[in-house]
Amino acid sequence: MDFLRRKYMDVGLLWLRVVAGLGIMTHGYPKIFGGKMEGFTSLTADLGFPLPGFFAWLAALTELLGGLLLAVGAGTRIVALLLFGTMIVAAFMQHAGDPFSEKEMAILYLTFAGTLMLTGSGKYSVDAMLESTLNSD
Repeated sequence: MDFLRRKYMDVGLLWLRVVAGLGIMTHGYPKIFGGKMEGFTSLTADLGFPLPGFFAWLAALTELLGGLLLAVGAGTRIVALLLFGTMIVAAFMQHAGDPFSEKEMAILYLTFAGTLMLTGSGKYSVDAMLESTLNSD
């Protein structure tokens, strides 16, 4: 029974990572490649961040590259921590005065990231492959 429970959990973590990772990438891609970086940098400045260009690029790259890393399960806990921080800003600073429906997506990604910070990537991931390789030596 524990074997099946673990297998289902690993499949569930794979599913969560792929959906969350690819989903968050769709938010980073247009910022970097869709001509939205200038507006995003301005928004970051309006939120009161020092060095708004740096933090805007950090957030956009976290969404794009972090999303890809999350999807394949590479550096999952660190990437999830960066995404967690980015989504705290999105949900509770950028959308602070907005209705829940405007915060909902950021809160969902915050929840996905928090879950993966706590659980790790699961068996079907680059992290697990690297750990297996390192432990076999």
